[in-house]
Amino acid sequence: MANKPISMTQVKRIIQLRSEGVSKLQISEKIGIHRKTLDDYLFKIEFTGKSYSDLLTLSEEDLAALVYTGHNTNQPDSRLENLAMKFDFYNQQLQKVGVTRKTLWEEYKASDPSGYGYTQFCEHFARYNMVNKATMHFDHQPGEYLQVDFAGKPLYIVDSETGEIIPCPVLVCVLPYSGYPYIEAMEKTRQEDLFSTMSRCVESFGGVSRNILSDNMRQYIAKNGRYEFAFSELVNQWALHYNTNLEATRPRKPKDKPTVESNVRIAYLRIYAQLRNEIFFSLYDLNKRIRELVERHVQLPFQKKSGTRHELFIKYEQPLLRALPENRFVIRRTTKAKVQMNYHVVLGEDNHRYSVPYQYIGQTTRIVYDPENVEVFIGFKRIAIHKRNYRNGGYSTVKEHMPEKHLKYKETLGWDADYFISLASKIGECSVEVFKRILASKEFIEQTYLSCKGLKRLSELYSPERFEAACRRALKGSRVNYGMVKNILEKNLDKQEDLQQGLFSIPEHNNIRGKESYQ
Repeated sequence: MANKPISMTQVKRIIQLRSEGVSKLQISEKIGIHRKTLDDYLFKIEFTGKSYSDLLTLSEEDLAALVYTGHNTNQPDSRLENLAMKFDFYNQQLQKVGVTRKTLWEEYKASDPSGYGYTQFCEHFARYNMVNKATMHFDHQPGEYLQVDFAGKPLYIVDSETGEIIPCPVLVCVLPYSGYPYIEAMEKTRQEDLFSTMSRCVESFGGVSRNILSDNMRQYIAKNGRYEFAFSELVNQWALHYNTNLEATRPRKPKDKPTVESNVRIAYLRIYAQLRNEIFFSLYDLNKRIRELVERHVQLPFQKKSGTRHELFIKYEQPLLRALPENRFVIRRTTKAKVQMNYHVVLGEDNHRYSVPYQYIGQTTRIVYDPENVEVFIGFKRIAIHKRNYRNGGYSTVKEHMPEKHLKYKETLGWDADYFISLASKIGECSVEVFKRILASKEFIEQTYLSCKGLKRLSELYSPERFEAACRRALKGSRVNYGMVKNILEKNLDKQEDLQQGLFSIPEHNNIRGKESYQ
């Protein structure tokens, strides 16, 4: 069976990284796709003849039409992962008399005939030992990296009503070159909280670093292994929005991000210690106090070199940060739903139903939603968009999505006395009176709705002035019905009414006494 195609977010990340001159190997590692798959997509991207900047401005639907083929050649090789699990055992065996790498390889090959050859076996084994034994010195470049990690210990707020002590996880972010930190206490460690905090972090810096290095957080990593990992779709969306590259450390390897580890310890010394005797009743007050202490910290001079973290940041690092996007990142989630027989799909999170064109009944859709909007796609084609509605069990229906017979039925559901009176009030007083008399002419008001619908049609067929004149003439009779108004309009009697009004009206005259003469 063919593999699933990569997402359009990943395609855009390939284009974005390639436009920055990032190598194929680095792109493959950052996005988590096989080199062969990457080569296939790069060929399609180049074949479009468009520049990288032009491709990045295209919608998902247009970009998919250019590069999407429905095939994915990514065939993950599990041999390395299986072999890596044995390296610790092999190191132990090498301590024994007479055991060589050749001996271990022969045993490995006997147990796994499809495994690596001897050269590849030795190469991976040597690389494993080099990585696990070496200690590397990092020369940080300004604006190159932002390191991110959760502090191991929380801070606390107190519920003013119940007195409950509530733990708050703390996110520590730091620019390694200047050591300039951003620290914030969070309500929870959910993805929504994490990415909202990270958005505020880059906004406080006034820009975005070229790379962001995180721990192997569950909010980040969708697939986690010793030698490879894959970011979740939401993480890739955030990176695409802020035009930055994401990296993650190896599991249980704190030395991969030493600066943020050091800043967690500094946070304990210069923030946690200062707050130990203070009580906060809201997350806002706690973070306000944290910001005060962080500002004090960045103004302190370095112990072993001149200047402060704030001076280094302002002078060397901030100017090299990438510009922020115009809008803050909004979390967009994705789910799938089948179009029901009532041409609606269900957004399960809110248990709310949204309409799509009835022609798609029975098909499976992809729903992309954020706090404001809900979009429904078939493949990469958007077939419906709605304002998000949180009403449990409710329906959001667009009349253009309905079959014609349903539209007619829907229209009848809106008929009531107020509807017709409101319609008539937009035409004139005589029209209102005609509708009122017809609505009152039957014992059951519902029996008058067809007559009112006929009058509504006449008001649309003729001008408002003529309809109002016809109603004025009809009111002179002892009774009023739809047929009378229709007959007046068809025989142009409403126009004669206007002529007679002018012909038989009493002219103004000084000798005519008014009601004031009879007091």
